[in-house]
Amino acid sequence: MTLSTSTQILRSADTSAPILGILADRWSPRSYNTAAVIPEETLTAVLEAARWSPSASNSQPWRFIVGRRGTPTFDAIAANLMGFNQAWAPNASVLIVNVAETTDPDGNARPWAAYDLGQAVAHLSVQAQHEGLHLHQLGGIVAEGLRDAFDIDANFTALTVTALGVLDTPEALGVDALIEREIAPRERLALADILLVNE
Repeated sequence: MTLSTSTQILRSADTSAPILGILADRWSPRSYNTAAVIPEETLTAVLEAARWSPSASNSQPWRFIVGRRGTPTFDAIAANLMGFNQAWAPNASVLIVNVAETTDPDGNARPWAAYDLGQAVAHLSVQAQHEGLHLHQLGGIVAEGLRDAFDIDANFTALTVTALGVLDTPEALGVDALIEREIAPRERLALADILLVNE
């Protein structure tokens, strides 16, 4: 099952070689339909994609705090967003705190935990795109506030929050600066600029 909306903004990446459409079409909007509810089976599929991502020694050092709009969990996550993220992210259907297990239960460092969490969220994002959803990653969070709100153990660290939902029009953001960001051209460094060695 895929979700769709009449609000479609074509923002496919201008790639230097063909890539999967689902990757080329993925982008990070801020305008979400405030009435959209993500079906539980769809949300489960998105989270399941994260569960099956790779990790160092299969350590699976990721945890997620999932808040659906209208719940105390959602409100607590939204309260720990920084700056202008508070202006738009609460319009999403779901907010997810992405948590890394930075040390194991014996106190040993998990040096690849942040990388592995990133892979899990990347898998989540691809599945979400497949399901007709959009998401945006937020680094502007109050990590210690989230730790307190959800009693996160000391060996775990909240790194980012994911806003997940159904796309709305740029104009629905209601703030000129946000609308301009929503419609601005997508930009990336050239492929040659990110290859330190390619021989």
